[in-house]
Amino acid sequence: MDSQAKFNYALQLSPRRHTSSAPDLAGLVTEQLQHFGIDPASEQGRVLGGLVAQLGAANASAHELWALTTRTLSALDRQDRIAWFNAKRFACFQLAKVLDTLQNPLRATYQALLDDMSTAGVKGAYPLFDNVTALFSATPVITRTATYVYACTEWIEDAFKGKELLHEIYSRLLNPTSICLANHIVHLEAGANAESYFAWNFNSGMAAIDTTLAHLLGARDVVLASRNVYGGTHQLLSDWYGKKSNLDVAIEWFDGEHAAQFATQLEAVSRRHAERLAAGRQIFVYLESPCNPHGYVLDVPGICRLAHERGLTLICDSTIGTPYLQPTLRRTDPMERPDFVIHSYTKDLCGSGNTTAGVVIARGERMFLPKGESVRARGHDGREREYRWDDTLFWNVYYVKGAFLDSDKAFEVLSGMRTAELRVLAKCINTIVLARALALHPLINVHCAALAEHANSALRAALMTLGLPAPLFTIDFEGRGGAALGRAPVSRAMMKRLFDNLEPAFGLQVSLGQVNTVVLCPALTSHSELSDEALGQAGIAPSTVRISVGDEDPRFLFEHLRRAAALAAGHELPAFAAGFATPAQLAALYRDVYVDVHTRWVERRLGTWRADPA
Repeated sequence: MDSQAKFNYALQLSPRRHTSSAPDLAGLVTEQLQHFGIDPASEQGRVLGGLVAQLGAANASAHELWALTTRTLSALDRQDRIAWFNAKRFACFQLAKVLDTLQNPLRATYQALLDDMSTAGVKGAYPLFDNVTALFSATPVITRTATYVYACTEWIEDAFKGKELLHEIYSRLLNPTSICLANHIVHLEAGANAESYFAWNFNSGMAAIDTTLAHLLGARDVVLASRNVYGGTHQLLSDWYGKKSNLDVAIEWFDGEHAAQFATQLEAVSRRHAERLAAGRQIFVYLESPCNPHGYVLDVPGICRLAHERGLTLICDSTIGTPYLQPTLRRTDPMERPDFVIHSYTKDLCGSGNTTAGVVIARGERMFLPKGESVRARGHDGREREYRWDDTLFWNVYYVKGAFLDSDKAFEVLSGMRTAELRVLAKCINTIVLARALALHPLINVHCAALAEHANSALRAALMTLGLPAPLFTIDFEGRGGAALGRAPVSRAMMKRLFDNLEPAFGLQVSLGQVNTVVLCPALTSHSELSDEALGQAGIAPSTVRISVGDEDPRFLFEHLRRAAALAAGHELPAFAAGFATPAQLAALYRDVYVDVHTRWVERRLGTWRADPA
C-alpha cells in the first residue's frame, strides 16, 4: 500500500475527514488534537497523539488485510484458512483490549465532570463503559436501544448518507442484532454467492411482502402471480394494489406449477395488457413455492429463466421451503434465481411460534447504495444496467416505512435458526408418513407432493433438497369419484365434529411452520379473503384441512386422528372410522421412511464434505 493510500485510510478516522487540510499523518494527529482543544505540545497531547497516530496506521493495515483476504482466500487450503481465521480473530481481541483499557481514563474524566449525584443519576452509566466485553458474548447481543451515540459532526453527516455504517443512527432503521440476522440469512440462502446479496429484516412476513411490492410496483403495472399463495398475499394484491383508487395494478394469476404453464399465461397476459405495456408499464412475477395451502413445488428455476429472458423482475416467497429445502439463490446460473426472495421468519426458521418477523433478500445494488452513488452491474437477466441509490429498496421504501425488526425478535429468530435444519428434516419424514398413511383411507383425498402418484411429485423430486416434500399439505372429505363409486363425501356436520376433536394432538391454530402440528380450514381462516370462485380455482374445498406438520411422533398424531374420527362418525358412517391404516402398517411405514430419509441425508452430507488432502 502506497503512502497516499495509508494517509487516506488514516483520514477516515479524523473528525475532519471532509474538511482536513493536513498534508500527512502527523498533520492529521495535530489537527485532531486541536479540534478538541488540546495542545499537541502538552504532555496529554503527546500521549494521546501517539495513540491517534497508531490508530490511523492500524486502520490502513486493517484495510490492506481486508483487500488481501478478498484476493487470496479462495486459493487457500483449509489448514491455511484455519490459521488465517484464528490469527485475525486474535487481532480483534487485541483491538478490543486496547479499547477496554481506554475506557479507564475515559471513565475517570467522565466521573470528574459529573460530581453531582442527581445529574450522575439521570445521566446513568455512559454507553461506552463496560460494553466492550459484550463483543465476546457467545450469542449475538440483544441491542435494546432506540438511538446511538455518535462520534462527531462529519461522521454522523456521512451516516445519514449511508456512508458511515459504524453509526446505525436509529433502531427504526438499523440495529446490530437485526443486522447480524440479516447477514446470517444471506449466508444460508446464497452460500458462495452471499457477497453479492443483501437482506433487510421486517417485523412480519407480510411487511416484507408489502415493502417489496411497494418498492417495485407503479401505477397500472401488471402482476402475474402463481395461483396458490397465502390468503393475506392474495388480499394485499387484489384489494390494495389492484384497487383503482390506489395503484390500479392489473392482478393476473396462472395455474399450475410448470414453466410451460407460466409461459402460456405470460403470453396471454402480455396480449391482454398490451396497452399498458405500450405506455411503459411493466409485468412483475410473483411466486410462492412451495405454495400455501397444498405445499406444491413450482419450477422456480424454469420460471425465473423465462421471466428473465423477457427482462422481467421475479419475486419468490420461499417461506415454506426454507433455505434448507429450496435454496433458490444457490443456483449456479443467475438466470434461474429470483430477483427478490422473501421469508416469513415466523414459520420454520424461528420454529417456536414466539415471534413474528420477515425478510427480503436481493442483490446488493438493488437493496442499498450510499446516498448519491450509482453502480453498473449485471442483473439476474444477464443485462448490464445502472443502479442508482434512490432506486434501492432501502432509500425508496424501507427508510421511510418504519417496519424494521427489533432486536428481541431478531434474537429469537437467530436462536431458532440454530436447530432449523434438523427440525425441518423431522417434519419432512412425518409428512411422508402421514400423507402415505392417509392416502390409504378410501374417504380421504390427500393433496401432497410426497405421494409418488401425485402430479407435483416430479417437480418435488427434481427441485427440493433430497427430493423431500414441504412439511405442509391438505386433505379433504369431498369423496373419491362421487356417488357413482358409492363414496359420498363426509357430511359437514361430521367433518366439524372431527375437527373440533383434534386437540391436543393437532393444534387448532393459524400459521404454520411451528414445532407442533397445527391444522386449520383454509376456506374459513387463512384463505377466507378469497371468493368462492377463487377458492375453487385454488383447489380449496369447504372441507379442505391444511396440515402443517410438526416434529411429534407421527404414530401419536395418526392414532389421535383415528380416535377422533370414531367419535365424529359414531353410527352415521362406520366406514369412516374403519378406513384408517392399522398400527402395524403405520409402524412399518414410519420405519421405512425414517431409515430411507436419514440414509439419504447422511449420504448427501458425506458427498458434499470436501476435506483438503493432508
